[in-house]
Amino acid sequence: MKKLILFLYAFSALPIVLSAQTKNGKATIIIQNTSTIKRTGAVTAISWKSILSKFPGIDTGNFKVLNSGNKEVPFQLEYKGQTSPQQLLVQLDVQPNASVKLSVVPGKAASTVQKTFGRYVPERKDDFAWENDKVAFRMYGKALENTPKEMAYGTDVWGKRTTRMILNERYKRGEYHVDHGDGNDYYHVGLTLGAGDIAPYVKDKIYYPLNYRNWKILDQGPLRFTFQLIYDNWDVDGRSVKVTKTISLDAGSHLNRIEAGYEYQGEEPLPVVLGIIKRATPGKMLLDEQQGIMGYWEPQHGADGTTGVATILADPKLKMKVSNEQLLTQTNANNGSPVVYYNGAAWDKAMEITSAKAWFDYLNNFKNTLEQPLKVTVQ
Repeated sequence: MKKLILFLYAFSALPIVLSAQTKNGKATIIIQNTSTIKRTGAVTAISWKSILSKFPGIDTGNFKVLNSGNKEVPFQLEYKGQTSPQQLLVQLDVQPNASVKLSVVPGKAASTVQKTFGRYVPERKDDFAWENDKVAFRMYGKALENTPKEMAYGTDVWGKRTTRMILNERYKRGEYHVDHGDGNDYYHVGLTLGAGDIAPYVKDKIYYPLNYRNWKILDQGPLRFTFQLIYDNWDVDGRSVKVTKTISLDAGSHLNRIEAGYEYQGEEPLPVVLGIIKRATPGKMLLDEQQGIMGYWEPQHGADGTTGVATILADPKLKMKVSNEQLLTQTNANNGSPVVYYNGAAWDKAMEITSAKAWFDYLNNFKNTLEQPLKVTVQ
């Protein structure tokens, strides 16, 4: 009799448990755009802890994100190199001075299209290459140092005119300097900072490190690709310096987010520069110290077209200058506190950004979105 009573009690309590699970079986996200600029295809981050606080029973392998019309929104769980999710990334449009409501609910999500990708390329002298649906980049590795005639330091840009991921195809062909219809690599870096790399700058001299020695992928898309490049110590005017660069590229963006973390002995700031290689024939420049925007629209490279390159850095004390070889933005790094900035490029043959004005407008709009980010609330 006692067993029967216990069974009936447990059965009668079941609806209460189910009701609680249903009540906590979703999270609502409000994303607000307080600016006058439409956010198109914006990759937005939501704290995973805030999702868990509203939806503690969420299954990371069985949920989807819906908009107010019950249509699925592309998403990615961002791990930042950790074993558990750190943020939920969504990609969406938000009109000026408007908001979007999303729901995180149980269910099998549709696959999100791969819009970012990157990898270590041992078959091409230790390149590390990455891309999104707009543009592609690469950094040079240790093996390249064995061929001095090809040696290069800074960030390289590959032109793209397709939304497909093309790195593997180009490396497999071995003809990435030839345009097979999806773009090519005609950008010359040489012994410069290329398309917006960073290096110490002491007494009017750039102290380049050797090429990167180790790498680590923190997140492999589909909406954000993040990785680290680790460099060996090198001498900077008598001081031993080490740097680790954490680089992220979002879907739909022409600009990478860079965190350059310098380590050295002492507490004095380390002068550094962001640099863009300058061509021999005139191009168009934007040197806006107040906004921290350094933009360059290169001279046309024959049939290959024209590349726009830029860096953006928020530092009220920065200075800009143009040397014989490079456009430079001067700032300071502090031991253990990374320099955070943006670099990137656009190619006119992609038929999206086709002039210096369009490129500089893009950069100004990008800076505005940094100053007025989308506001996120989880309910």
